[in-house]
Amino acid sequence: MSFLQARELREKRANAIANARKLLETAEKENRDLSQEEQQQWDGYHDEAANLKERVDRIERQNGLDEEMRSSQRPPVHVQSSGDVANLQINPDAVRAMSDAEVIPEALHRAFGIEADEESVLRQERQYRIFQRAMPDWIAHGFRNYRPEELRALQAELDISGGYLRPPEQFINELLKNVDDITYIRQLATTFTVVNADSLGVPTLENDPADADWTAELATGSEDSSMSFGKRSLHPHPLAKRIKLSRKLMRAVPNAEALVRMRLAYKFGITYEKAGMTGNGAQQPLGIFVASSDGISTSRDVSTGNTTTSIKVDGLKEAKYTLKMQYRNRARWMFHRDGIKQVAKLKDGEGQYLWAESVRVGEPDRLLDLSVMESEYVPNTFTSGNYVGALGDFSYYWIVDALTLEFQLLNELYAETNQVGLIGRLESDGQPVLEEAFVRVKLA
Repeated sequence: MSFLQARELREKRANAIANARKLLETAEKENRDLSQEEQQQWDGYHDEAANLKERVDRIERQNGLDEEMRSSQRPPVHVQSSGDVANLQINPDAVRAMSDAEVIPEALHRAFGIEADEESVLRQERQYRIFQRAMPDWIAHGFRNYRPEELRALQAELDISGGYLRPPEQFINELLKNVDDITYIRQLATTFTVVNADSLGVPTLENDPADADWTAELATGSEDSSMSFGKRSLHPHPLAKRIKLSRKLMRAVPNAEALVRMRLAYKFGITYEKAGMTGNGAQQPLGIFVASSDGISTSRDVSTGNTTTSIKVDGLKEAKYTLKMQYRNRARWMFHRDGIKQVAKLKDGEGQYLWAESVRVGEPDRLLDLSVMESEYVPNTFTSGNYVGALGDFSYYWIVDALTLEFQLLNELYAETNQVGLIGRLESDGQPVLEEAFVRVKLA
């Protein structure tokens, strides 16, 4: 899987969206609604576009998971270089600078002396990623002293508990599972860590002073008494999960422990994402879509221009321009895919679609010239008075960690049943700290 596949799928998605638009434009020119057949075709094109986007996201996420698995197993790395690899001089800053760059053979050759293979970009991409993952150990211990880390990796005799991974039948190093949901809150939020305190206090400006007075040269203007301050407090709450693995499974399947850790980490992320969207703030983070004086109050709800069952052009424009320009520069829309299905049909007064689909790898779709995020955890009940989307600068969602995600292996507690325990723990809190930076899209 590579960026080449993702780019090809994005182009197919753009074609599907263009075909759907042609149907709408034909009906509009004839001043009529879509026929039943045309509506079915439009739904088909839209579903195709949605499925292609999921495939692109799946490919990109799978590439990340593949890197994670390869990193945990630490395979030997073979590179061709001009000279003794033990004496190869590596610049760590150059490695970090290339972390987000497109991998091409020429770049590999220039940075690391790896011989270019024009017949296989995929092979060079895999080689680079393995090289990049191993780099910290190579820098710390030297090329000659580098050795793959020895790993021990639920119950071998029960198939659904892990037995499917066990020899004697040989399996490819791939897990068949449903596509992982994308999480946004942590990657967009501002994160803090408290070490020697129980909470993080955030000073807030509750009221500005009044405007200054035009006055005489020797006068000082009227005394101001309206300026006031407040405080928000974030208290990290514990989040935990435990899984038991049999020792037999760990012996038979070397990567079982790494796989369990990876999936536990993903589920911690999902739990936090749900709380960041709809958490009530009671022993958990406060969500964006929960009206609260501690987070985003109802004064930031915009329903003008929408109907009781759908999002409309005027409603989206109302939301966009409720947000001050300073926040719009970094603002992103956030909708469920059901909401995106609605807004993808909308046109402005000049007949131009509000929606602009992405055709480049890593570039988001845009709505009213602002980036769009598609989340499975945004509310999607399209009835009167419900939230169906948000627009905001998500850096003003603050997260405070007292304990970042860690795993503890219990070797003795379950010894009588020939098992070990794996516990994941996290202590964290989060909430929107500046409601002015957010607007919620609400139905009338």
